[in-house]
Amino acid sequence: MTPTTDFLSHLNPSQRQAVQHFCGPLLVIAGAGSGKTRALTYRIANLILKHRVDPENILAVTFTNKAAREMKERIQKLFAQQLAMQEYGQPLEGLPAHEQTSLRSHVYKTYIKNLWIGTFHSLFSRILRFDVEKYYDEKGHQWNRNFSIFDESDAQSLVKEIVTKQLNLDDKKFEPRSVRYAISNAKNQGLSPQDLEKEQPNYRGRVIAEVYSHYQDRLAVNNALDFDDLILVPVRLFQQNEQVLGYWHRRFHHILVDEYQDTNRIQYELIRLLVTNGETRKSEWDWRNRSVFVVGDADQSIYSFRMADFTILLNFQEDFGDGLLDEDTRTMVKLEENYRSRENILQAANQLIENNTQRIDKVLKPTRGAGEQIYCYKADDEIAEAEFVVNQLRSLERQYPDIKWGSFAILYRTNAQSRPFEESLVRWGIPYTIVGGLKFYDRKEIKDVLAYLRAIVNPFDTVSLLRVINTPRRGIGKATIDALVTAAQQLSLPLWEILSDETSVNTLAGRSAKGVNSFAQLIGHWQEQVDTLSPSEIVQGVMEDSGYIKDLQNQGTDESLDRLQNVQELYNAVLQFEEENEDVTLGAFLASTALTSDLDNLKEGQAAVSLLTLHASKGLEFPVVFLVGLEQGLFPNFRSLDNPDSLEEERRLCYVGITRAQELLYLTHTRERRLYGSREPAISSQFLSELPEELLAFRLPSHGSKNHSTGVLAQRSSRRSTQAGMDSVSTNQAQNWTVGDRILHKTFGIGEITHVFGSGSKISLAIKFPSLGQKIIDPKIAQLQRMD
Repeated sequence: MTPTTDFLSHLNPSQRQAVQHFCGPLLVIAGAGSGKTRALTYRIANLILKHRVDPENILAVTFTNKAAREMKERIQKLFAQQLAMQEYGQPLEGLPAHEQTSLRSHVYKTYIKNLWIGTFHSLFSRILRFDVEKYYDEKGHQWNRNFSIFDESDAQSLVKEIVTKQLNLDDKKFEPRSVRYAISNAKNQGLSPQDLEKEQPNYRGRVIAEVYSHYQDRLAVNNALDFDDLILVPVRLFQQNEQVLGYWHRRFHHILVDEYQDTNRIQYELIRLLVTNGETRKSEWDWRNRSVFVVGDADQSIYSFRMADFTILLNFQEDFGDGLLDEDTRTMVKLEENYRSRENILQAANQLIENNTQRIDKVLKPTRGAGEQIYCYKADDEIAEAEFVVNQLRSLERQYPDIKWGSFAILYRTNAQSRPFEESLVRWGIPYTIVGGLKFYDRKEIKDVLAYLRAIVNPFDTVSLLRVINTPRRGIGKATIDALVTAAQQLSLPLWEILSDETSVNTLAGRSAKGVNSFAQLIGHWQEQVDTLSPSEIVQGVMEDSGYIKDLQNQGTDESLDRLQNVQELYNAVLQFEEENEDVTLGAFLASTALTSDLDNLKEGQAAVSLLTLHASKGLEFPVVFLVGLEQGLFPNFRSLDNPDSLEEERRLCYVGITRAQELLYLTHTRERRLYGSREPAISSQFLSELPEELLAFRLPSHGSKNHSTGVLAQRSSRRSTQAGMDSVSTNQAQNWTVGDRILHKTFGIGEITHVFGSGSKISLAIKFPSLGQKIIDPKIAQLQRMD
């Protein structure tokens, strides 16, 4: 396919410079809302259309599965547009529906299908499906390509069993969750159990290294890998086997990495090996028909607790680039034009982040109007803070008919802050969703069904077998299960080899033998169907044959009904997977479920207010953002107050929160807050003092101001806004409020005016409410009624 037009014509100069880069290293510093996804998408398209790069020679690493899907969809649409103009001389949208479908299908089969686009974990787990059998660890353990991927819950259970049962350790001194965290950190640094013991030779370090060693043994016995292994094992494999590394180095000529500031050391090593084929001498690197193209922003690095290391981005120029100053380099491009937020919001973000020292200098440049000032509000406590936020979003929703609940986001530093907001939203009947709450795939019934499927695909997965051997109940007691497990361990055999041998089961299980044999026959029967039936047929069959569905139906409770609906939803997910993927094996479906993240489950345009932590907000945007709890010790958190590096990360987190807002931004804090059961005075966050004062409004906003010239908030009904304005004048502005007046507030109840501030149309009232204390209220916004 030859481009029929200059398809890069609508990129800005910096985006175009990045996209047209062909060979060699390039670092793209992409500010918030600067179109980095567009740059990545068009770069891939340019490689294929202009430079005739085979799609299967391109590897693009994204931060989420959602981002990977979006990139594929954008590339597919771009190519289909080119093909429509080339073959029909008109845009894709102008063609009949069947022609559009035909073109998209052709593009998918020719280009999209062969692109390797996905997260680190999804891409390199795919590589391991090819080559994991060539890998062995320090103890000589090996895995086969049907390996299971243990999620965090599985990993926690395994570590807990080793700590409390196998090694009989004091779980107060060696809390399983913290031990698991230490093991994960070690893997993310590329450390084996032996390496960890050398690095931490004290007693605690030696014990954790021993747990780590046993943990790896158990993973190997189960033919399983955890999430960290999906990166660590490919690195070890590439280091061990030059032929394997050489093959994938030759396969991927052009490597793209999104959110480069969020990579950790082991991910960096993976990219380095693939790019250089393991050659450490920079002078020996051959960049002909080869490139590494990384996109990121040190100012948005907020995941150090996951071992992300933003200095990897800061060192790119030294590691891969020409190492020259910003104004002279040819291996760095800055995307600074912001297409998301109003000018006032960007100015505040720019001034805030300039207080950080560890960064690559850049300035977000506005492409939209100034917008309204940023509203700051000091509430009496967290309850009043929540009431203010909910009243503001109710007011906005009433005044702007086109704005939906999904346009609002409430961002906070910790999950614990959500409670008062949830309670207030529930009181007013406002729909909301907590992003990052209990994931679909973490629910018990879903994990049960997946355990059945994993045991069918990989019978060596003992953890999955044990989860469902007596679910639903088959009369198999704990003593029987312990006897079967003990026998398998003493014979150094996988549990499945014991379960699938009827003679062994009859000997060991006693009266429970019938239930165990029935379970083994069920798993064995469906193992035989894996290669002939679709995943959806297997799910349906297993759930019926196992009695799982019938058991939920028989319980007849509201909870069991909800569980039943969730199982049905899983079946729907399998059907959707079959429709959207080429590889529709059961193993591929299980891999996709293991790699699903919270962000992937957030639906765009969702008709509910989003409540989420600042960390979970990364990559998202909302017309209206409430950034709450801006207090010292809360945000920034108390652990960062005496640590300059941690404080800079907290500031980056605030920067991320501010730049989520498109149209309006509210900042709130309190005079006092309940902490650890008692009320404590609160000090406003230092980040508030670092914002430009001229951009801030320390008053309640008057919605519908003339500054809303464009955008979603401007699309309002003039009739409704005019009527609202008339109502406001007639009920509030026209009244002469005086000290001593008793009033009725729609939310707070009856109160008495104690002070009147300002004059004319710019007055505000201090009102004392018996149960809530003193509040300052703008009568132009609040619905106040004078009491006789």
